[in-house]
Amino acid sequence: MDSLSDLTTLHVGGPASALIHAQTENELIAAVREADASGRPVLILGGGSNMLVSDQGFPGTVIRIETSGNSYEIDACSGGTVTVAAGVDWDEFVRFTLDKGLANLESLSGIPGTVGGAPIQNIGAYGHEASEVIARVRAFDRREDRVTTFAASDCEFGYRTSKFKTEKDRWVILDVTFQLRRGEMSLPIMYSELAQALGVELGSRVPLLDLREAVLRLRGLKGMLTNQEAPIWSAGSFFINPIISADVAAQLPEGAPRWPQSDGRVKMSAAWLMENSGVHKGDRLAGAQISDRHVLALSNSGDATAEDLIALAKSARAKVLATFGIQLEAEVQMVGVSLD
Repeated sequence: MDSLSDLTTLHVGGPASALIHAQTENELIAAVREADASGRPVLILGGGSNMLVSDQGFPGTVIRIETSGNSYEIDACSGGTVTVAAGVDWDEFVRFTLDKGLANLESLSGIPGTVGGAPIQNIGAYGHEASEVIARVRAFDRREDRVTTFAASDCEFGYRTSKFKTEKDRWVILDVTFQLRRGEMSLPIMYSELAQALGVELGSRVPLLDLREAVLRLRGLKGMLTNQEAPIWSAGSFFINPIISADVAAQLPEGAPRWPQSDGRVKMSAAWLMENSGVHKGDRLAGAQISDRHVLALSNSGDATAEDLIALAKSARAKVLATFGIQLEAEVQMVGVSLD
């Protein structure tokens, strides 16, 4: 049987009872229909970049989305509309848009995974999210056995979530349509870390390729890139930045980074909470390690098991809860394992 450790960026996970490589949309839908009809559990896999799989593997059918291709229209006034297959590598797509003179995805450079994962997680970085530029999402509805197209307003996007994430095991993303701006300059830079890396003031705009290169450098320094040197492997940020009430945020130290939200709540930095509750870069538990580059990157140092990573995550989580009373939630998808 195929080992799922070969298909995830953490390089952990046991065998799959059955593994199907779906290279076309028709193959993908047919594989999902057949697996559902058999009554066996189904795991839809993209780039494997946001997933922690049990050492026992997955007792069902794993369907890996490997669809490819895109279509686009570019207008001098309205910008560009690009429809991309779910199996396309995300960063290759970002690079493609920049090559075409299209803007607004540059700050999302270097995020591991596939285009199909972008709307599910509503991926984001440096103050911007995929939902800002998604126009439509086309998905296969496993419950109704039909293909449905959603306007962005119907996707129920939120911070690192969407309709496709909350309605678990119902939707299979087929393709995503993005509406992008024509231009050579980036969106305003809203993160001080990124502004400092570029040597500009907050709110400044810079050439698109300059911003992309700065983002890739920062992600590389943090150990968040999928092509980082072995033997350290990660799934990027393991925990999501918590969004808490203003009253709870007011009780935290003044130096804690915080970002007020439109609903009155406050987003906090999970990394800051961890570092200030006794979690340190380089901490190890068996083969699992807190990256020595970034505290949010729980990593496989070469021989970690899923249980090692779960134990390390539970330890970090407990320290934050004991220190600040805030329960961190995993950003990675758990398959056969749990933090509870």
